[in-house]
Amino acid sequence: MLACAAVAASCWLLSVVTREYSWVDRVWSIAPVAYVGYFAWASGWTPRLVLIAALVLAWGARLTFNYARKGGYAPGGEDYRWAALREAMSPTAFQVFNFVFIAGFQNALLLLLSLPAWAAARQTTPLGWIDAALAFAFVVLLGVETVADQQQWRFQTDKRAALERGEPAQPFLTSGLFRYSRHPNFFAEQGMWWVVALFALAAGARDWAVIFAGPVILVALFQGSTAFTEALSLRKYPSYADYQRSTSKLILWWPRR
Repeated sequence: MLACAAVAASCWLLSVVTREYSWVDRVWSIAPVAYVGYFAWASGWTPRLVLIAALVLAWGARLTFNYARKGGYAPGGEDYRWAALREAMSPTAFQVFNFVFIAGFQNALLLLLSLPAWAAARQTTPLGWIDAALAFAFVVLLGVETVADQQQWRFQTDKRAALERGEPAQPFLTSGLFRYSRHPNFFAEQGMWWVVALFALAAGARDWAVIFAGPVILVALFQGSTAFTEALSLRKYPSYADYQRSTSKLILWWPRR
């Protein structure tokens, strides 16, 4: 908790000094790896915690790479949604929002997402077939997120190149995994943290609030974030409404006519 508070304070101070508000985004893929790694170390590197830590490390490495190649760690690499919110809010309201939500709430959420590993570390139940099934589910979801992000990266790269040549370009991605879900990467991201929570249940933990607070809040956060993202897309591309009507929002499913 002290580490989480220190990270939150650092993100807030850096945002005030630099006037960039994506510092939490920059630690999003790093803080949970550190928290879960600490819980694994504190448990004496028990097999279940080593497995959870390894899976979370793979999640963090992939997400860090994807965020880095999009320029997220470079100066000025701020999430476009924060800029849109600044335009919609007064300076004072946005600074309160920055302190309470961007720096404070989101960092608390990163700790909550990691706490199922802490709950699992307190149990002595040996690894079993449920853990194997959960690990397999995590790897599948990680693969879905990896493929979706790669498809989006390739599409955006080709789109920028076409626009630079003065050629028409498709406004948004509707093929690949995005034919079956408007946000397959968001679906996989939420699913992986539910899997981490289920590891605690497999270990025998029954601290329900500790185990499920993070995933439940993450789903609520993604609902709001996805709605805001889609509102911006719809404002920019009116044809996005047709895509919304034909394609599942999150869960991968066959498109509707």
